Amino acid sequence: MLPTPEPWPLLLDEARAYPSPHNSQPITVRVHDGRRAELLYDLRRGLPAENFGIPFGNVCAGVYLESLATVGAAHGWSVTPDLRGEDLDFGATARHQSLGTVTLTPAPVIDRARADLAAFRRRRTSRRPYRNIPVDPAVLAEATTIAADAGHHFGHTARRALVGDLVRINQETLFDDLRDDAVHAEILAWIRTSDRQAEATRDGLSARTLLLPGPLLGFALRHRGMWDLPLAGPLLRRIYLSTMRGVRELGWLTGPFAGAADHVAAGRVFLRIWLAFTKADVYLHPFGTVITNPRSHEAFVSAAGIDSGENRMAWMLFRYGHSAEPPPALRRELSAMLLDGNGAPA
Repeated sequence: MLPTPEPWPLLLDEARAYPSPHNSQPITVRVHDGRRAELLYDLRRGLPAENFGIPFGNVCAGVYLESLATVGAAHGWSVTPDLRGEDLDFGATARHQSLGTVTLTPAPVIDRARADLAAFRRRRTSRRPYRNIPVDPAVLAEATTIAADAGHHFGHTARRALVGDLVRINQETLFDDLRDDAVHAEILAWIRTSDRQAEATRDGLSARTLLLPGPLLGFALRHRGMWDLPLAGPLLRRIYLSTMRGVRELGWLTGPFAGAADHVAAGRVFLRIWLAFTKADVYLHPFGTVITNPRSHEAFVSAAGIDSGENRMAWMLFRYGHSAEPPPALRRELSAMLLDGNGAPA
């Protein structure tokens, strides 16, 4: 298979299926020539209200970089990054912050690269109820190896009591975040309560992918005090928890998380693990807010007995398992993530 002479349109169009927090899709690209492009972060699409908004902005960049590398490898291109390794500055006046550049080099296509791309194309976040059946231990062993090769540790549990505790912590995190005015406003900005709204923006968290009725979702989030009412609160919590049925196993990642380079590397290893699960028809659902909420994170590491160590932390928690195929989250068109030389959409 020979690489295409003008690879960027093909590669970037496929890579835009990368997962991002709140489906915010913050990575933009400025193509310099046929072999080199600049990656930038759209600061207006970040999550600065979150306690770990800056680190997870770079985690997202790492996920995107691994996505681009996965697509490139299957089309005959090796992707070499040269990143700045800087924290994001959400107070900057410019809208886009440069992350660095990537360079393409022709490379032979191997079977593993084709399998990885097939998994990338099938990968989805599943918030559906999971079937109460165990995941093949061989899949967990592969995830353990992928993490270890990158200096991280993949922890997991099927202990019913611990799974229940961590699911409860995840549930309570949403209610806790809704009490924070800045986080509440940020959540509302990314909620899409109707198919029409989701189609118009092609980003954010749609009611369809959240598996919740749009009008109820919008009303409950706008009137956050309802979650604490004696009758309405328990009802809303039951509806929210209904999608958590069948959760049998949870996984987490612990590793270097002290600076921007660590955060980017963490994002890359997370996508590799996600693709390994996808190849085995196993879905994931990250519990991101458990990490970004300080109280929830402390409760999580305490319950799981995690000892992170110096410059390391438990930076990802997710449920995994088998479910029906989830609805796809929409993505913006490629033209919306391309910039010209002046920083405007190409």
